[in-house]
Amino acid sequence: MKSATYLATLIAVLPAYVNAQAQEWRQCGGIGWARATTCISGTVCTVLNPYYSQCLPGTATTVVPPPPSTTVLSLTSSALSTGPTGTSSMMCSVASTISGFNNVELLNPFIFNDGTPMQTKDDFTCRQQQISALIQGYEAGALRSPPQSISAPFSKSGSTGTLSITVTNAGQSISFALTISFLSGTLLANGWPLVIAFEGSSIPIPADDMAQQTDTTSRGKGLFYNLYNSNVSRIIDALKQTPSAQINTQCLAVTGCSHDGKSTLMAGVLKLCIALTILQESGSGGDTCWWLSKYESDTGNNVQTATEIVTENIWFSTNFANYVNNLPVLSYDYHMLMGLVAPRALVSFENTDYNWLLPMSAWGCVTATHTIFSALGVSDNYSFAQIGGHAHCAWLSSLMPNLNAFFNKFLLDQNVNTSVFLTNNQFGGAQWMQSNWINWTTPTLT
Repeated sequence: MKSATYLATLIAVLPAYVNAQAQEWRQCGGIGWARATTCISGTVCTVLNPYYSQCLPGTATTVVPPPPSTTVLSLTSSALSTGPTGTSSMMCSVASTISGFNNVELLNPFIFNDGTPMQTKDDFTCRQQQISALIQGYEAGALRSPPQSISAPFSKSGSTGTLSITVTNAGQSISFALTISFLSGTLLANGWPLVIAFEGSSIPIPADDMAQQTDTTSRGKGLFYNLYNSNVSRIIDALKQTPSAQINTQCLAVTGCSHDGKSTLMAGVLKLCIALTILQESGSGGDTCWWLSKYESDTGNNVQTATEIVTENIWFSTNFANYVNNLPVLSYDYHMLMGLVAPRALVSFENTDYNWLLPMSAWGCVTATHTIFSALGVSDNYSFAQIGGHAHCAWLSSLMPNLNAFFNKFLLDQNVNTSVFLTNNQFGGAQWMQSNWINWTTPTLT
């Protein structure tokens, strides 16, 4: 299988806990943290957000690189920019905002902006375009068309390949290199499947060069902003025009954990050629819903809501700050955003040991999203597993069968079971009552 980067990372982060000093990848600080605040030799206690500091590889003088890009700002894709004709034979009408909108619950994902219910899969394709336009208008920023030119010479030495990408548009150019790790084995008929790992060796390093993501002062710093604000899109564009790399661009996966999980979700949403999107502990701005997060906060859980996340970093457009204190005006939520991946494959892993990851909000949000996959007749294309007993972004071997099943089914075309959808129901002081939030009946779209 192509690119072992993600799997190797999962194996490497399995921790061993000691009380005196935190081990590599363990928590070492954050709001309410009262245990070890120093790290073992070779690692540094690094602040990831106000709720969580983690022992990351490095020394006291090492600046730990932030994630590769603020892809939620404006990953480039034209896939959802034009509308098909629905059952009424009318063009799909999209809008970036809806004036006068007011809502205080999870929205029914099966009705159009004007309140008309959808009946067919073509209807839902149009609805996906409406949702994409709203997310761009309120929080993500507008998508851009592809650049004028991309060059991507490829070289390979042993099991390592290098794709040197140069993007040119309107007389300006940027360049970055992509490292691809090959496994041994027989090349598949259509080329190797590929896993693109955010903050991994299949993403340009150092990540600072692409886009800083340290705090709110990082906006505008990095190649992401200098010319063409996307990197996953450009990597895929480059792979498509480089047959010598022997990558099957119909069998691509993206993955990332924590703040990289947020970027992973947006990449999976906006690039329709991505077959499999893998989220790991993405929390607020990932596989949680804004309304459910507010409710979870109101119950007394110390969680990250929309009002807090916009003050932490630059994952959203500046426009989103205008709405976080007035959620009723938002005509979407993240169960609808995750539904933009459908009918392609989505698998998400969450950790109930950390309240700031919003365990109740995540379970409620993905439960709502699952109705979308069910309506399309592909409920097994979406899997969710929410358990505890491990450090943030560490990996439990018990989850490996589910992960491997998704690799085998959606990258290697094998007939395997991908129906796992579970939680341990550890939500702190919050309680999930499905009937209070999901007030729609899931249709069967034809």
